[in-house]
Amino acid sequence: ICSEKQAIDATLKSLADEDPRVGTVADRYWNARGGSHTDGGAFIFNLDPIAGSELDRRLTCIDKFGREIRAPEGQVPYLPGRIYYTLEDENKGRFDLSRFFDLQRPDLLVDFIKEGIRDWEYADLVDCLKEIKRWGLKGDAYFEVALEALTFLIDRRYPTYDKKRRSILQMFNHALENIFRHFPTLETEDAKTSYRLIDWETRQFFRGPSYDEKTLLIDASLFPPEGDHCDSRLMAEAYYRGWRRFIVFGLKGQRFHGCGFGPHSGGVRIDIYGSSGDYLGSGIDGLSIYVHGNAQDQLGQIMKSGKMVIFGDTGQTFMYGAKCGEVYVMGNAAGRPLINAVGRPRVVINGTCLDYLAESFMAGDPLNGGGFVVLNGLTFDDEGNVVPQPTPYPGSNLFSLASGGAIYVRDPYGHIEEQQLNGGEIVPMGQKDWDLILPYLQENERLFGISIEGDLLKVDGEKRSPLEVYRKVRPKGSGKIESNGLEEWGE
Repeated sequence: ICSEKQAIDATLKSLADEDPRVGTVADRYWNARGGSHTDGGAFIFNLDPIAGSELDRRLTCIDKFGREIRAPEGQVPYLPGRIYYTLEDENKGRFDLSRFFDLQRPDLLVDFIKEGIRDWEYADLVDCLKEIKRWGLKGDAYFEVALEALTFLIDRRYPTYDKKRRSILQMFNHALENIFRHFPTLETEDAKTSYRLIDWETRQFFRGPSYDEKTLLIDASLFPPEGDHCDSRLMAEAYYRGWRRFIVFGLKGQRFHGCGFGPHSGGVRIDIYGSSGDYLGSGIDGLSIYVHGNAQDQLGQIMKSGKMVIFGDTGQTFMYGAKCGEVYVMGNAAGRPLINAVGRPRVVINGTCLDYLAESFMAGDPLNGGGFVVLNGLTFDDEGNVVPQPTPYPGSNLFSLASGGAIYVRDPYGHIEEQQLNGGEIVPMGQKDWDLILPYLQENERLFGISIEGDLLKVDGEKRSPLEVYRKVRPKGSGKIESNGLEEWGE
């Protein structure tokens, strides 16, 4: 077992193999460890009897406060083993998707599928995904439409109506992996595509790219989690042989993706699909990583520069000892994010974190090139709407023993209290602070659809000034901060 998320995924797959009603994606995930005074931390599952039946049972879950944890009601799962119906001519599609692919409009394809989720049966969605696959394999331009549309539908939040979101995600992920696996491997000659596939069985044909090959698809499903023969080592070697664009899929907890690329790796992009493992992006210096799902522990450890985007939650000690870099997290971070970070890290966390956020932060003066964290304290409801969490930060030791940098907390109701700090102080936001974080919130909106005007600055249905919505946490008694913690690095 390589990570907690991998253990969950492996358990769900095992259960789904025996009973497809379970599915390979959970209805809900809880990402932090330990206790919390707001949302549990210990959960009890039970099989409760159903009134009027001696044999039937209902699976229930309660947190440590005795509150029942429920999945959305009135939704039905997709059952992969069930035959919904069979077309007379398998090659004849029921959906005309030509306009989306010919016009290169993945955004319109996304809208079409979202409307279909509302109106169709699962059988219709299955046929639509078959048609997307057929178009996606016609050529690179068509594939990129399918890739962008399906990735958007995996990453974003939106209503799924009478269908379970976990079933929708399971179907989209399966469809995308199915397309990935149809690309030619490196042993194939004269393939008319800039995308090439490598997996465990074909790794002996590993080589650098030819003049027209741009992207290496890595099927990681059979690679070991770490060591000399793991997929992350192969990817690092591929970088030195000339590859600059990577898509990694089929992950089952494998670790260290993005590690070992060395300094000055700007221009490299890695997209991660599946159940990624620990230490992803640790020590990176310039490259960009996009994680299409939840990340695990030690993400971005000692990161020097580059960009990471997480379309989900991240685990413990996120960005431990990081020096710089730009990171966006759609969901929550678990405990102890950005401990001992120095220099100029710029981070937006749209959810919350458990405790010890930015302990011993040594990131200089944020208004003079230093680092900062934006903590929005938001989540998504079952309809995909952005809503505030009960408190933007439920834990203790916020900015504990920090000597530089700042945390900008979306806290219009003033929930954060001095008792949650340890060596920090809460001060009002200034216009210069807002001007500093605004470009990062604009990029955050582009990535996750979390609107500045419609979500971040709207309180109780009314738009407020950002200086009323956000509060600043800084080291207590800090005047002009000269040090950014990089002196020992000679910077």
